[in-house]
Amino acid sequence: MTVPRPLPAFPPRSRDVLRVGTLAAVLTLAAACGAPAPEETDDETTPESSEPTAASSSPEPSPMEPFTIAFGGDVHFEGMLADRLASDPSTALGSVSSVLSEADISMVNLETAVTTGGTPAPGKQFLFRAPATSYDALAAAGVDVATVANNHGMDYSESGLLDTLDNAEAAGFPVVGAGRDEAQAYAPHIIEAGGAKVALIGATDVLNDNLIPAWTAGPDKPGLASTKGEMLERAVQAVEEADQQADAVVVYLHWGLEGDHCPLPHAPDLAQSLVDAGADAVVGGHAHVLSPGGYLGDSYVHYGLGNFAFYNFSGPTAETGVLRLTMRGEEIVKDEWLPGQIQGGVPVLYEGAAAEQARQTWEGYRASCTPNLTAEPAGAGGSAAPEAATSDK
Repeated sequence: MTVPRPLPAFPPRSRDVLRVGTLAAVLTLAAACGAPAPEETDDETTPESSEPTAASSSPEPSPMEPFTIAFGGDVHFEGMLADRLASDPSTALGSVSSVLSEADISMVNLETAVTTGGTPAPGKQFLFRAPATSYDALAAAGVDVATVANNHGMDYSESGLLDTLDNAEAAGFPVVGAGRDEAQAYAPHIIEAGGAKVALIGATDVLNDNLIPAWTAGPDKPGLASTKGEMLERAVQAVEEADQQADAVVVYLHWGLEGDHCPLPHAPDLAQSLVDAGADAVVGGHAHVLSPGGYLGDSYVHYGLGNFAFYNFSGPTAETGVLRLTMRGEEIVKDEWLPGQIQGGVPVLYEGAAAEQARQTWEGYRASCTPNLTAEPAGAGGSAAPEAATSDK
């Protein structure tokens, strides 16, 4: 995302394939008394046999337990954050690390090329670059995976992206949304939690028009996963394929309009396409400010998590938070917004009355932006209709 000028001062479902069903044993009963005995067959299992059949000896699937996923917004290591990273990567994200570490899975948007080289992308005013210790900082903060599918992922061109991927591999840190080819860019990272397999996918809906050809991954070309134009079909395919591999599917999107709390007009349709393909949660950011979240049917959609660890913060751009979803398999059983404020470049969560006030402000965006979201999932007995709108924006 293009960043405003500095201001003065995150235990294979498939719903159809991998979910284990109960096998039914079909028994053939002997004829009534007096009927001729049946012909002998090769079947060693008879009604009188005490040996278990293959079906009866098959283990029952383990019950799924609740697990939590925590999401943070946009992270880079520029300005004061570069100093924090250089000083001590293990504390670079500050106190919010405890919340991220407590979750079973934590995910953020890493909005920078992770390279010390590369070639600056043409025509860009803001270019972000950070050393490989960025991954150490994220891991130390409890982050399990990051998406690099955003409008800064290739700030240092293809060579910078390859460095980003090489450095992630060397650190053993999973990144999604980019790859050495299209298949890798759209591939999910799968983590086991609560007896379920959770597929995490990254993609960007924000790219400068002049950079789309160079930045979009192709069959034999490094690049980013995108939902732009014809690539939406490829992103939908990625969700459908992940849905065959995992119990839950999460899509982290780079989307929105800078400075605007409300989603772009096409965003609800984009979210619906991904939910229809099998996404159980669609989250993301780009706007530098918070956007609404809520349910689209039984799936959770968050239109903008805002800045998270960021050098440019004041007023609305300083408002941040952690989205925490509790899931059991594909079902979202609880959603929580933990609001905070960026201080010294890193998130500090509110407490008490300040937290409640910030939460109410954030919840108000759901009504004012008319994103077609509800406060409760459709399957929970709550209203499936969106909240009353106070703006047609």
